[in-house]
Amino acid sequence: MPPFTYRELDPTPEAKTRFTQWIQQLDEQFTQHAGYERRSEIVREELRKLFLPQNSATDPANTLVDLSLDPRNITLEPEYYGDVDPVRYSERKPLIYLWQMFDRSPLGLNHWLGFRLRAMLGRHIFQHIGNNVKIFHNVEFTFGYNLTIEDNCVIHRNVLLDDRGGILLRRGTSVSDYANIYSHTHDLNEQAKVTNKVTELGPNARVTYHSTVLAGVQIGEDAMLGAMGVATKDVEPHHVNVGIPARTVRIKDRG
Repeated sequence: MPPFTYRELDPTPEAKTRFTQWIQQLDEQFTQHAGYERRSEIVREELRKLFLPQNSATDPANTLVDLSLDPRNITLEPEYYGDVDPVRYSERKPLIYLWQMFDRSPLGLNHWLGFRLRAMLGRHIFQHIGNNVKIFHNVEFTFGYNLTIEDNCVIHRNVLLDDRGGILLRRGTSVSDYANIYSHTHDLNEQAKVTNKVTELGPNARVTYHSTVLAGVQIGEDAMLGAMGVATKDVEPHHVNVGIPARTVRIKDRG
């Protein structure tokens, strides 16, 4: 069968200009202001524009909604974790909240805009994000600062990247819809005991639909974890592993 690559698509010239200017404006503000307070104020104002009709922010009926658009008035799950770095997380929290709320807004399914906004935010949130990275809607991560995504990676919708212990996505790696990548484990007998382990995928690995990679596992170069598979141990380079637990069923032909 012939190979298929992503088509290049653009919105109208006017929309492209306005979208690009909006992202550049936010990028400049987040670069200039790294503090929690100012970033929260910026995010609150942008979310007001996205979610509240004009002049409705002063309507008492919208008080709770208006308050909840300010990152300082909400709590996110990772803030409760005992291993969070409060300083590193706090400066990222407003941007993580903007990421999540953008995906829940009427703009969230605009892929052209979403790819670019998430890439920009990733530069401020992640340990590293490379070039030509495509991140679809409803992707969630834990702390952000323990996540490295190299060039040409694709992360599809509704993926969980649990970077508590660290996740490294090597160049060209693809993570399909609803996959879960973990980097922490709980003790069998005492749930509160958590062990963090770095999880590494790629380069050019594929983790396919609804599959799970457990903490500390390495998916090797050009390897593939099949749909619904659970990788409890390393997947060797060029191997295709499927099942629960995932086992090798094929080795790719490398020519």
